[in-house]
Amino acid sequence: MESAHYFSAQPAGPFTRKPLTVELVGATRRLHTSSGIFSPDGIDKGTAILLADVPAPAPQGNLLDIGCGWGPIALTMGLMAPHAKVHAVDVNERCVALTNENAELLELRNVTASLPDDVDPAIMFDTIWSNPPIRIGKDELHGLLLRWLPRLAPGGNAWLVVQKNLGSDSLQRWMAETLDDSFTITRESTSKSFRILRVRKASR
Repeated sequence: MESAHYFSAQPAGPFTRKPLTVELVGATRRLHTSSGIFSPDGIDKGTAILLADVPAPAPQGNLLDIGCGWGPIALTMGLMAPHAKVHAVDVNERCVALTNENAELLELRNVTASLPDDVDPAIMFDTIWSNPPIRIGKDELHGLLLRWLPRLAPGGNAWLVVQKNLGSDSLQRWMAETLDDSFTITRESTSKSFRILRVRKASR
């Protein structure tokens, strides 16, 4: 699928929902998917590594999934942190609809997906998880990360999964050079050609 297709606000082709059965947080979940989104047939490799390797999200407060797709990251956060508020964002309106529908299927009242501009700009996030859309291009990716990473709450952590051959090391360097001194960027692990990068916001 062309990357421009699922990075569009309104992908081409009909929005036809299809059943999707996946394992999330140790149980089988029956959800909805569609064409015109990222990884429509299941959990992609990078997201699977992120979900397997990173520590549990903050149990309370505000959590964020950047680029939610049909919702695997946001739904996992919602299942693991039922007392937190999970915000999922995507520019693709189809992804926003599917994530909200899948949260409803799982009776997760703590998960809300929206377009980026619809998130209250005053909210700070205790945990951010993301498989960021590297293929949108460097400038667009940098703009996306600079929109959300500075909104980490003091003591908060962002965990990003990035494929090595798609520039994980250069992205790590860029974040270290660009974010202010209150942030610490580290490479936490490498698995199956993917790196997990951690962005920590200093406590007050």
